[in-house]
Amino acid sequence: MNRMSTSRRDFVRMSALAAVGAPLIRPLGSVPSIAHRATPTTSRQEKKLGFALVGLGSLSTNQIAPALQKTKHCRLAGIVTGTPAKAQKWKAQYGIPDRSIYNYDTMGRMADNADIDVVYVVTPNALHARDTIKAAKAGKHVLCEKPMEVSTARCQEMVAAVKGAGRQLAIGYRCRFEPHHLEMLRVAKAKEFGDVRLIESSFGFSIGDPTQWRLNRALAGGGPLMDVGIYSLQSAEMIAGQYPIAVSAMTTKTDPVKFKDVEESMTFELKFANGISASCTTTYKVNGFNRTTAYADRGTFGLTPAFNYDGIKGWRSDQTALEAPEVDQFATEMDDFADCIINNRPTSVPGEMGLRDVRTLMALYEAARTGRTVELV
Repeated sequence: MNRMSTSRRDFVRMSALAAVGAPLIRPLGSVPSIAHRATPTTSRQEKKLGFALVGLGSLSTNQIAPALQKTKHCRLAGIVTGTPAKAQKWKAQYGIPDRSIYNYDTMGRMADNADIDVVYVVTPNALHARDTIKAAKAGKHVLCEKPMEVSTARCQEMVAAVKGAGRQLAIGYRCRFEPHHLEMLRVAKAKEFGDVRLIESSFGFSIGDPTQWRLNRALAGGGPLMDVGIYSLQSAEMIAGQYPIAVSAMTTKTDPVKFKDVEESMTFELKFANGISASCTTTYKVNGFNRTTAYADRGTFGLTPAFNYDGIKGWRSDQTALEAPEVDQFATEMDDFADCIINNRPTSVPGEMGLRDVRTLMALYEAARTGRTVELV
C-alpha cells in the first residue's frame, strides 16, 4: 500500500484544518441552513459586492454572468479577458465601464478599483493559481472554480497568497449550496434509514471537440476526474462527513488518439475512517452518468440526475418524496460568499478544502498508475 507523500508544512496545515475525521471550518457533514443563505443576517447585507469574472468562456457566459443578475448581494463589476472582441461584447451587454475591463497582463490594476471586491476565477485549471495570486495581490477576495488547481503545491501557494492579503478564498463547489444535496445530507445525518454504509456516485458525458483545453493535460491537469469526477468525490465527502483516508482507481482508454493526454474514463473507490466506502465512475466517453446514491441499513436514497445546473431530482426507497426548491446554483453560491465577506464569517468551501481534494485527485491518479491502494494521511 502506497502512502501519498506530503511535506511537514502541508501536514501541519491540513492537520489543523482538515485532519481525517475532523471538521474543517465547518464540518464536512454539517447541514447549512437554506434559510440562512436566502435571508440577510444583518442590515449590512444590503450592500452588493462587485464581482469581476476572470475568463469569459462558456461557464461565465451562460451560467455565472446571468446568475449575477439574480443575486441579492452581488453585481457584475468587471471582467478579465484576453479577447478584445469579448470585452466589447460584454461591455455593451452589461454596461461595464472601460476602467473595469482588464486583460491577463493588466488585471493587477484592480488594486486601484474600489468597485471590485471579489474576483471569480473561471480560467482553465492550470491557470487558477496565476489568476488567484494576481487577484490576492490586488487586495481582492477570490472565488475559484473547481478543481482548485492541478497540483497541491499550487493550491498551497493560492491559500498562502489570499491569506497573506487578509482576504477570503472559496472554491466553486456549487452543490454544497444546492437544496437537493442539502436535503440528502439531512436524511443521512438524521439516520432516517439508519447508518449509511455505501455510497455510489457517477458523473460523465461524451466530450466533443478534441482540441479543447479539457483534453490538454498541461491546462486541465487530467481528464474527466478533474472536470466532473470531482463532483462524485465531493458528494461522497458530504454524505460521509469526512475526507477519504485511502483510495484505489482504474482508468480505461478506447480512443488513444483523442485521449492521448488524459484518461478517457476512471472508476475509483474511496474509503472513509468511519467505515463508509464509495464507488465512483467518471467518463468523457458516454452520456448518462449523473447520479449519487446512499445505501443505508434500512433503505436507499439519492439524486438522479444529481449534478446538473438545474432539474435535480431526489428519491427515497420508502417512496417518501425527497424534494427541495429549485435555485440558481451559481447565484446561491455567490450570495453565500458575499455574505461571508460582508459579515466576516468563514466560508464553508475554503481553499483548504480545495487543497485536500486536489491531494485526493492526485492520489487517485497514483493509484491508477501503480495499481495499488494509496493512503491519505
